[in-house]
Amino acid sequence: MHSVKKVSNSRKNGKPSRSETTESPSPLAYHPATIIQRKRDGLELGDSEIRFLINGLLDGSVADYQLTAFLMAVFFRGMTPEETVSLTRAMLESGERYDFSDIEGVKVDKHSTGGIGDKVSMILAPLAAACGLVVPMMAGRGLGHTGGTLDKLESIAGFQVRLSKEKFTEALKTIGCAIIGQSETIAPADRKLYALRDVTATVESLPLICGSILSKKLAEGTDVLILDVKVGSGAFMKSKEQGKKLAKALIAVAKKSGLKCRAVLTNMDQPLGNTVGNAIEIIECIEMLKTGTGALDLKEVTIQLCAQMLEAGGVVRNVSAGRKLALSKLTDGSAWKKFLQMVEFQGGSLSMIEDTSLFPKAPVTVEWKAPRRGYITKINSEEIGRMIVDLGGGRKKASDTVNPSVGFQFHKKLGSNVAAGDPIVTAHLPEGTDLAAWEKRFHAAIQLSPQRKPVPKLIMETL
Repeated sequence: MHSVKKVSNSRKNGKPSRSETTESPSPLAYHPATIIQRKRDGLELGDSEIRFLINGLLDGSVADYQLTAFLMAVFFRGMTPEETVSLTRAMLESGERYDFSDIEGVKVDKHSTGGIGDKVSMILAPLAAACGLVVPMMAGRGLGHTGGTLDKLESIAGFQVRLSKEKFTEALKTIGCAIIGQSETIAPADRKLYALRDVTATVESLPLICGSILSKKLAEGTDVLILDVKVGSGAFMKSKEQGKKLAKALIAVAKKSGLKCRAVLTNMDQPLGNTVGNAIEIIECIEMLKTGTGALDLKEVTIQLCAQMLEAGGVVRNVSAGRKLALSKLTDGSAWKKFLQMVEFQGGSLSMIEDTSLFPKAPVTVEWKAPRRGYITKINSEEIGRMIVDLGGGRKKASDTVNPSVGFQFHKKLGSNVAAGDPIVTAHLPEGTDLAAWEKRFHAAIQLSPQRKPVPKLIMETL
């Protein structure tokens, strides 16, 4: 057995100091239950302890139920910045890293912390590529009550979210962008933890979010990362203070790992854009890419994030110039052309893109109308997301199949003045839905008030 040299647990500011090792320990040096207990009791884990758990996750020596207990301990006790860096690096080093240094251009990616109706990636990736950036985007599936980019893209018949490293590289060289899922070789530890987090109510943990996001982004070979940190009722971070805390943690860990990173805090107190669901969100993206117009909030977030990518990537001198370039490429058809190239390269049906009536359709479509006059002053976006999941548009467990046809198309949003009988939403529902019960649940998530209230600022802050 290798010897393990540990720093004494002398207390600093009332907390035990970090336990570190000079050599990788033998599997006999630690026991999962001991590490779980230490984290449960609020102690700081050493780098080798965290690596022991991650390696055990991969080789099967640490059981899923033990990882679940560890995730819950982290959820309640948190992690120090050093522990979070160790977790990120252990997850990163569990697989291979892509190297795109031979591809001309700055490699820039964006990551959203998750929201309702968040379909930005489908527009942003081809838009940023049209502006001259290289976008190696590795996206995720639905997590908790939030939708997933990959699930949405898979509503396009034939679209392949899994590309080999060689095909991914070819897409970046020839098109400038691709949106793929996490490969078997990229951060495999994250893929397993991601699935466990989704079904164990540990999604919102800051260090787990940091480790998950950054291990993949570091592995995908990006030079710059722009974070869209969602804040509000439909986000994992409910307050601006929580959002800033997460953004700062992500930026700090990214910096320690050699990745240039900045964050934009955006409001998620209502769905982004006019649609929530898989197929209907893709259709909304297609319309915006085709025409350069659409929901103002969706367009604004997309343009702002693209401008940040362009400025951080050195394509433009400032964000204002980035906005101007992004708007021009969205309106002149350049982004639409890139999107078509990306869909075709990844095996998607161009017939569906050209004729959106070919997308999966829900068998039941019904309008839910305002019961009285008033202003829409609150939308419980998290509840809207959970309704989509319960209707089959998301997953309750990792093995669930997603129904791409269900969703909501909003006609009125925050600040809207509605009369009794005005349609608020068109619901796309599966066969056998109890319409009265679901309409009641929907109205419980919408607040109508006699007086109009200010609509929250969409772009809250940039860090």
